[in-house]
Amino acid sequence: MRFFEFQRDARGRTRRLLVAFTVTVLLLVLAVNLALALAWGLTWGFWMPGGFSLPRHFVLVNTGVTLLFVLGGWWVETTRLSDGGGVRLAEQMGARPAQPSGGLDEQRFVNIVHEMAIASGLKRPSPMVVARDAGINAFATGWNEDDAVVAVTQGALDHLTRQELQGLVAHEFSHIGEGDTRLNMRLAGMVFGLEMIYRMGQQLFEPDARGRRTLAALIGLAIMVAGWLGWVAGHALQAAVSRQREYLADARAVQWTRSRDGLGGVLRKVLAQQRAGVVSRPIGSTMQHMLLVGNEPGAVAHWLDSHPTLEQRIRRIYGRTLGPLPLQRQEEGAPGPAASARQGDNTGSPPDAPGWTLS
Repeated sequence: MRFFEFQRDARGRTRRLLVAFTVTVLLLVLAVNLALALAWGLTWGFWMPGGFSLPRHFVLVNTGVTLLFVLGGWWVETTRLSDGGGVRLAEQMGARPAQPSGGLDEQRFVNIVHEMAIASGLKRPSPMVVARDAGINAFATGWNEDDAVVAVTQGALDHLTRQELQGLVAHEFSHIGEGDTRLNMRLAGMVFGLEMIYRMGQQLFEPDARGRRTLAALIGLAIMVAGWLGWVAGHALQAAVSRQREYLADARAVQWTRSRDGLGGVLRKVLAQQRAGVVSRPIGSTMQHMLLVGNEPGAVAHWLDSHPTLEQRIRRIYGRTLGPLPLQRQEEGAPGPAASARQGDNTGSPPDAPGWTLS
């Protein structure tokens, strides 16, 4: 499959997932109304003479309050993430401005950011470095091109060749150009809004100062169940969107650099670090979707992962399964990742197995 087809496929899947996200919010509103109707019936409605009936404007009020919490939570979280622009958010994630005068590695990184801005036709983002992270990783932040940031870890500067660093930067430029940084902040805000429904039910379910629960606890329990289901569905959809955008950014990186071995070499070196047990700087779960490679500790169900597995991404780039690469940075003119591909090939696949093509 050609990488242009991968881009169209990723965009199409993203649109379908965003529609599913909207449907999830509507289903949450329905679930809250049903849960509250059941709670009303168990506490009062079923026992009243004249048959079961709901109070006047019951559905309208519940729908309004639910949407208020969801959309209000979305606005609060999105404002928090976008407040101060991409630079402030990157600083919260441990990054500092790149210092080209401080070393050749950072000078090389700044030059590559400038070159990629020209190649992609995008405004030059602010280059930043996470200096205390030995893991190979990167991220992009910013609401739009005007306040965008591309940050890389010290591990990326230490272990990646120029070609590989170009592939990594191109991947992050794709996130900026495709509007993924803005999309991810909006989705994170919406998931936070869905979580607000659960927390509202949790507050109602809590016992009073004497340790007793009133009839409101039953209403709170009903809202908690509906809110938890909505939050899980929203989080799963957010992760699914994030995985598709990662595939799209991988394909764009190959397109812009005209090389599989740039980004492919990065992912294979990250695979080597993971197998060697290199510990990366911890990032909160709400920020995982911004990273080149997720590094959240602990096992999570695949449908909640913000990134495809490294093996899946490498297979899409090369058309076959390849193993890790040595972390040592090779000198200019030495055989690159393509020359060592056969050493990492554990499948016996022929060297011309179909993958992304450059035409």
